[in-house]
Amino acid sequence: MIIALTTGERSYTLAGYFNIQGDEKAEHPPAIIEDSEKFVRAFRKHILNVTMFVFISPFFRHYIPFIRSKSNDLIQNVRFIYNKIDSIVKRRKEEIENTPLDKPLSHDMLTSVITANTPRDINYTKTVGGEALERPLTDIEIRHIMFDGFIGGTDTTANMITFITYFLAHNPDAKKKMFEEIDRVFQGDKTRPITENDFRNLKYCEAIIKEVDRIHPVANMLARYAEEPDEIAGYKWPAGTMFHINAVSIHQNKDYWDEPEKFNPDRWLVEGFEPKKYSFIMFGGGLRICPGRKLAMIELICLMALLFRKYEIDLVDMEAPLKTKSNALTACNELLVKIKPRN
Repeated sequence: MIIALTTGERSYTLAGYFNIQGDEKAEHPPAIIEDSEKFVRAFRKHILNVTMFVFISPFFRHYIPFIRSKSNDLIQNVRFIYNKIDSIVKRRKEEIENTPLDKPLSHDMLTSVITANTPRDINYTKTVGGEALERPLTDIEIRHIMFDGFIGGTDTTANMITFITYFLAHNPDAKKKMFEEIDRVFQGDKTRPITENDFRNLKYCEAIIKEVDRIHPVANMLARYAEEPDEIAGYKWPAGTMFHINAVSIHQNKDYWDEPEKFNPDRWLVEGFEPKKYSFIMFGGGLRICPGRKLAMIELICLMALLFRKYEIDLVDMEAPLKTKSNALTACNELLVKIKPRN
């Protein structure tokens, strides 16, 4: 979904997953499936290891053999991602240049950032002298916008749906309420497309998502950079200090939450309830709040509806702990489930 929305192209990772599930194979050429899988694996590798460049000093990365080898491998991985994105950008630019001005362009983020502040921009604004108020984006700027879109929109949502499945399995009352809401909205229809009205009526599903992230946030740490000297918690900090904000501690702080250790989606449905400012930072906060937060909620709510209106999903082993790896994100290493159609 993220690759389609950001680039207008499609990914073949689902076909790759299909290929390993049985003897039947997808009809797509193996080369393009492998290319998609390699691209997605590179992003996951980057997400799970990027904090090496935050916490380990350049001296160790350059002169300690094991760390240097790991660092160089991660740098090569990022270069692979950059080259892949650059090729996508170059290809789209050529398509735009070869499209007549009276013909519409594709609707995706890449096309929007390429055409921004150019005559192809639907919001193009000129000054009195006929020049654009703002310059077009450079290729490097476009690359990093796309990079952020991929990073922010893939493993976050993917891991969140696994955590939702885990917590619902361990909280049958919440799961029952979710089924009741989904059945009330869709009236037993398991196949019709989800509408905007459906999405807005799935309030309990939204509450489950927020409560799961409050208990077990995917983005467990947020980073903020101090441009100017500041005083925080009684200490003076120089400009250039990097602060790491612990989302887990904030989300379970008794000063902000009643019974913070309890999984209770209903807390989000209490009339007039609003978390204290910055006590819930699922998407960060302030000027640097996640720009994709609305898309993420649409994806998660609709994915819950698509899955749970059709299937009953339980854990294979209710006693097994949730197996995760935490770095910049908390990622699920394994979640074994059993799935059966709902009556």
